[in-house]
Amino acid sequence: MGACARPATHRRPCPSFAGSLSPADGLILRRVLPLLALTVIVVLCLGYRFYGRIVARNYALDDGAVTPAVKVNDGEDYVPTKPFYLFGQHFSAIAAAGPIAGPILAGQAFGWLPCILWIAIGVVFIGAVHDFSALIASVRHEAESVAEIAKRHIGRRAWLSMMIFIWLALSYVIVAFTDITASTFVGKTEEFEGGAFQFNPGGAVAAASAAYLGLSIVMGVVERYLKPPLWLTTLLFVPATLGVVWLGTKISTAFVLPLDNPQRAFGLIILVYCLIASLLPVWLLLQPRGYLGGFVLYIALAVGVIGIFFGNLRYPGEFELRQPAFTTFNAGGATGMLFPFLFVTIACGACSGFHGLVCSGTTSKQISKETHTHPVGYGAMLAEAFVALIALATLVIVAQGTKLPGPGKIYGDGIGKFLTVIIGKEHFLFAATFGAMAFSTFVFDTLDVSTRLSRYILQELFNWKGRAVSAAATAISLAPPTLFIMTARPPAPGVRPAYLDFWTLFGTSNQLLAALTLLAVTVWLHREKRRIWYTAIPMVFVMTITVWALILQVRTAFAAVRTEGLALNATTMNGVVGLALIGLAVSLMVESVKALKNGPAAEPAPGPGALTR
Repeated sequence: MGACARPATHRRPCPSFAGSLSPADGLILRRVLPLLALTVIVVLCLGYRFYGRIVARNYALDDGAVTPAVKVNDGEDYVPTKPFYLFGQHFSAIAAAGPIAGPILAGQAFGWLPCILWIAIGVVFIGAVHDFSALIASVRHEAESVAEIAKRHIGRRAWLSMMIFIWLALSYVIVAFTDITASTFVGKTEEFEGGAFQFNPGGAVAAASAAYLGLSIVMGVVERYLKPPLWLTTLLFVPATLGVVWLGTKISTAFVLPLDNPQRAFGLIILVYCLIASLLPVWLLLQPRGYLGGFVLYIALAVGVIGIFFGNLRYPGEFELRQPAFTTFNAGGATGMLFPFLFVTIACGACSGFHGLVCSGTTSKQISKETHTHPVGYGAMLAEAFVALIALATLVIVAQGTKLPGPGKIYGDGIGKFLTVIIGKEHFLFAATFGAMAFSTFVFDTLDVSTRLSRYILQELFNWKGRAVSAAATAISLAPPTLFIMTARPPAPGVRPAYLDFWTLFGTSNQLLAALTLLAVTVWLHREKRRIWYTAIPMVFVMTITVWALILQVRTAFAAVRTEGLALNATTMNGVVGLALIGLAVSLMVESVKALKNGPAAEPAPGPGALTR
């Protein structure tokens, strides 16, 4: 639970280095975390100021070009939006559980130093370039999706390969995030039992999350029919969001499922939520939940900053850098090698193909000027790297020798500890519940969007139309995640959590999608006779790392099948899906080479702001 951040009446001795350190040593440890965080912040700012501008100059951003948002401006999907507001909306859409769970898992396996290096360097030269490139490419192609851009410049086979690849990748997004969220809804902590009360941390998070979703629906109805001013809605519902966290701590035992495998039950409940939420009108749940979720995200970021920089001023010695900088090059197991698995484990914290879907799916329809793609596309990804940094900070303050729980609980307890710097240790129950609910809040947003995108892909592939068909397409999209959850082994002490069976392939498919997006953008730039080095070099690196990781996972999976026999389990499914992803990626690469050999396009892309020759 983190070091010593417990109510006084239930405090138990915590591991500490205080007895073995001199005062000078302790002072140095207390300063290391703030200095590391400050260094990363400086790197991100310099990256935006200098490298971001280099990329922007190569795209020749032109505010005289008419963007799709201005050209169509239908008041629904295509709406010119000020960059400040669009940045917040885009940031809340891309900042999910990936940049939280990934760095924590990688930090546990390899130490915090490799993680910080990859997050800081990778996001500046790869992740932010990917998001920026996907956004400007979509803006200049009538706000088309990444798959449609591939179809235009590479061909129909490339479009088909990318559509199937995206659908499979989204399936793994759903299953990985569903299982890891369900794990935060279960479990109890013995020091909070007995005495004058009983408290179940998992039940508190489940109760707070359910109340938060209900509050979002109430907000949607109020906005739809009463139409209050936005400031009044914000004034009422943002504090109410904190209120449901407090409520969760009071009814924590009401959301405890008396089952042999409550985590599986919660996983199925979350998938039912995905089915319903993805079919609801966006005004009823998606928009209000995204708005409130943005505030939860900003509060969590602010709390993290305060905890990192000021925690030791209030509670000296409790926010020291305690985890090792580096542990090993090989953490063991099929995915324990630092190369290539550090990169795909951190996943969204440094680079994410899912972001390209958001950039080309919704954000590109709201860009009013081309120059806004720089702060929104490049800048928001740098902000996500800062989310990853704070997540890593919640890990490094845990004392060595402490049995580490899952990333959701590490993050929740860490944010809770940071929050106690403001509200005091006596409110740790509320603080830790807020931290864990913040984690699940980010996940719900991703699950909803991923399920919708999966449905859209099936409907577009088979030209399905109608509400009944939409429901059927959603059910089909949720079938693989349901199968994964049903066949996952139940949690048990000392047993590897089930979500780890899916996490590595999720991270691999997600980053390979980023490489394929950069590939499509590179072909487009080449056919327009533009420089391609700033997209081609990152594409080659990420493609190499991810295909390498996929091959190793497929080899391990089929080795297990030869030894243990064919079975319906995560290992077999990962092997089959991994092999399919390799085939789809190779198909798209082959089609790209053919397109490059054909020379530049006969005409420039017809979208607004098409690159001139």
